[in-house]
Amino acid sequence: MKIRVLFTLILRRYGLWIAAFLLIVITYWVVRSRRPDALNWQFVQAFGIRLPMHYSIHGIDVSRHNDRIDWVRVREMEASGVRLQFVFIKATEGATLADKHFEKNWREAKKSALRRGAYHFYHPTRDPLKQAANFIKNVTLSKGDFAPVVDFEVINGQSDETIINGLRLWLETVEAHYKIRPIIYTNGNLYRRYIKGNLDEYPLWIADYSAAHLRSYNANKLYLWQHNQSGWVQGIRGQVDFNVFVMDADRMQDICL
Repeated sequence: MKIRVLFTLILRRYGLWIAAFLLIVITYWVVRSRRPDALNWQFVQAFGIRLPMHYSIHGIDVSRHNDRIDWVRVREMEASGVRLQFVFIKATEGATLADKHFEKNWREAKKSALRRGAYHFYHPTRDPLKQAANFIKNVTLSKGDFAPVVDFEVINGQSDETIINGLRLWLETVEAHYKIRPIIYTNGNLYRRYIKGNLDEYPLWIADYSAAHLRSYNANKLYLWQHNQSGWVQGIRGQVDFNVFVMDADRMQDICL
């Protein structure tokens, strides 16, 4: 009724076309405002970001860029009923680099009772076997840890064939060593171009900050979602990437030793 009255007033003052246009805009926002939020996004002041409260298992990922971390404070932090439950830690990059804070972060995360995972930043221009060897040399996994993660973010001008074959070789080599299928971390664009239809058998961790939905990804293999890269956590300097586990809680063991 209120919209009808408003439309009549606008029609009298501005004419039919303007009134019709404004009516469409107003109706759209009214409908949108009444649409249920399936992910139950809530802004949590302590973390400085909105969180999809539909999911119950929240975590972060860190690297040397986060400098020294007070893991006790990380684990103790709780806000709006959310307490961080897992962390992925950068271990290696390319064929020779190792994160200078990895060993300490890896040890302290376990002491703080956070479920931990290690990831390797993949460079398509480097030998995949040497990159796998670099990760294996630096990372010892224990029961309860996440499966190894390959962080695929750059293509470095390489062909599709080189990228896909190289990733597969890294994944197969690491799987043979740890006896568990690794996780692929990537963004939406790279997923659609290189992973989808080529490496669908691997668990997926997607970085997507659109906050719309996750329907464009393989629901059977999507386990983790990095939904924001600008959060704050006590005990960590600077901004932190935030993630959620999107499967049912009992599926966590699918991607853990």
